[in-house]
Amino acid sequence: MSERLSAARPHPSRKPCLTAVLRMAGLRPTRQRVALAELLFGGPHRHVSAEQLHGEASAAKVNVSLATIYNTLHQFHEAGLLREVAIDASRSYFDTDTSDHHHFYVEDEQRMIDIPAEAVEFRTLPSAPPGMEVAHVDVVIRARRARLGS
Repeated sequence: MSERLSAARPHPSRKPCLTAVLRMAGLRPTRQRVALAELLFGGPHRHVSAEQLHGEASAAKVNVSLATIYNTLHQFHEAGLLREVAIDASRSYFDTDTSDHHHFYVEDEQRMIDIPAEAVEFRTLPSAPPGMEVAHVDVVIRARRARLGS
């Protein structure tokens, strides 16, 4: 009987935890930020574009504009909650895994795949300009489906 009762209970909300995470990151936990944080961090690590998150928010009945999505993603990135991976001047993905790692970008599918940091080796890195330090290194390897006959 206790199994039936526990199965019928709704899962506890992540909102209190996400609210605390946002506050610790120096962000005010507005309704929209908490809702977007639930979409972003409610499952396994992933890569998401602003347009993808906007579609997920719409499907979840979260009333938020694309401009607010962009602003929130950039605020989360500045607060250290997300990692931004720029593919080109017009396309960025936001990675919920902020650890040191690299990426394959599958061009045909517009999809990112993680590469462990230890799988990419450098013999040397150039010295940072005077008065600066290297913050991190992002490697994006572009991939596509092999063409027949190649």
